[in-house]
Amino acid sequence: MPDSRVPRRRRFLVCEPRHFAVQYAINPWMHPDTHVDVDLAQEQWRTLIRAYETHGHDVAAVEPVPGLPDMVFAANSAVVVGGRVFGSLFHAPQRRAESTHYDLWFQTAGYDVHRPAAVCEGEGDLVWTGRYVLAGTGFRTTREAHREVQEFFGHPVISLTLVDPHFYHLDTALFVLDDANIVYYPEAFSPGSREVLARLYPDAVLATRDDAMAFGLNSVSDGRHVFIAPQAEALAVRLDDHGYVPVPVDLSEFHKAGGGIKCCTQEIRS
Repeated sequence: MPDSRVPRRRRFLVCEPRHFAVQYAINPWMHPDTHVDVDLAQEQWRTLIRAYETHGHDVAAVEPVPGLPDMVFAANSAVVVGGRVFGSLFHAPQRRAESTHYDLWFQTAGYDVHRPAAVCEGEGDLVWTGRYVLAGTGFRTTREAHREVQEFFGHPVISLTLVDPHFYHLDTALFVLDDANIVYYPEAFSPGSREVLARLYPDAVLATRDDAMAFGLNSVSDGRHVFIAPQAEALAVRLDDHGYVPVPVDLSEFHKAGGGIKCCTQEIRS
């Protein structure tokens, strides 16, 4: 079965955690008195970049900015589909300045950037499946933004309601394996949203709360290789059983801010 899984080369945008810290609390994982080992964070981040490059993926980087400790979480900056960039408008005022720097990177690279009118946190809550956008709401990105995303991309947007504050972004509760399937933690969603996901993906890989609390759902898949938190051991076994190849990458220092592998990874889809 593993040979039937075909990886697809990806292009990722990242930001070095040079100024990473936990200076405020905007999710249940964050405690401002938490010590962050910046050297360890940088080494873990570099390990992720090496893993991407080793598996054939292209990586570009935005220059980090002092005073923006969460800028390392590149996924929240935008969602890019078909070479079109839908930018971000953060819920927390502490993060809003990040958008300017990411927008400038995209504009310098030749992209037009749509500035959202409603609160929208990029790939944190907007997950491209290859057919439509799964869109999270409940804590950060608003339903008004979902409508704006659909009008901008012209692809269907399926709204999903998150109900557990530990999983405040969709990318902490769900990730795409390939064009046909996903992994998700059902209890992170409202009953109606769980029904929607079950109808759309009857063969989905279901995760446990332990998987989700270990940031196992904050993973990145290229269709064969799944870059996943090593703490999510049970989920890695299930993925292997389904023919995927887990690639463990420890980003535990970033868990202190409520982030992981996917949070640090923006995909640029041309």
